[in-house]
This record gives sequence, structure tokens and C-alpha cells, in this order.
Amino acid sequence: MLLNMETDEDVQARGRALSAPVRLRILRLCLHKARTNKEIAEVLDLNPATALHHVRTLLATGFLRAEEPRTGNRGAKEIPYRATGLSWGSRMPNAAPVLVETFLQEIEGLSPSEIDVWRLGVRLNDANRAEMMGKIRAVFEEYARHGSDEDGTATSIMLAHHLDRTAD
Repeated sequence: MLLNMETDEDVQARGRALSAPVRLRILRLCLHKARTNKEIAEVLDLNPATALHHVRTLLATGFLRAEEPRTGNRGAKEIPYRATGLSWGSRMPNAAPVLVETFLQEIEGLSPSEIDVWRLGVRLNDANRAEMMGKIRAVFEEYARHGSDEDGTATSIMLAHHLDRTAD
């Protein structure tokens, strides 16, 4: 029986791979639809060489996988990439700044009517706060396992929780 043994180097490489907002955006782009490097570069307004650098990093760490090559418009071989879903369960040290920056980049240019935002301030003891966060995490986990609806619209949700030190 083979055990899936990750080395410290593997964990560190994955953490580094997820430390760039552009890589998180590439994963989101390739989650529901396989995209070529050219398509990724166009959507994110990147130089194709820069996009390829990020794609290769995500491939090397298992966050992206290459699908069967296809022929492009001018007969060139194109390789579409799809997110593996590995990022969902991966630990990201000091994730908050990267996730917030990624979120801000993703909503840039959207009108206020295209974003639903809720804000809640409550005073909870440790047990009730842990219960609330557990329930919210369970909802996220449920929908992450649900998979894509063929007739669905791609959507993103970011939840940030913090202790409000100024409200005491």
C-alpha cells in the first residue's frame, strides 16, 4: 500500500504557488472551463510569457492539469488547462492579504449591482463563534463538493471573518 507522503518541500511549493493573486485568478478561470495559455493571458490582460510562467508553476504543484492538446485557429497546437480543485483543501500561510487582493482584482470594474455584500457585527463567545464559523464552512464545503451545474453561471464567494478589536 502506497501512502501519499508530501514532503515539506511539496507543501512549501504549494504555498508559494498560491501566494500570488494572479495564480488564484488563473485557477478560478480554469475551474469550470479548460483554457489555453493564450486565453488566460487575454482574459487577465497578461503577456503570454508571464501567463505561461504562472501556468507552469500551477502545473508543477498539481493545481492545474493539462488536457488533450487541440488545434487552434491557425493550426497551432494549443494545450487547455483545467484547475484540479487541489487548492480548496490546501493550506495557505498568511492567506488573508492574498485572498483579499485577489477578490479586489476580481471585482474591479463590476458595478455595485453585480456584487452582493453583507456585513455583520455580533458579540459571540468562543464556542458560539466556532459554531457559526463551522456552519458557514460546512455550507462552503457542501457547494464545493456539489460540482458545476451545466446550465449554471460561474460565481465566486469570499467570506472574511475577523475579531473587531475596536468594538470592545
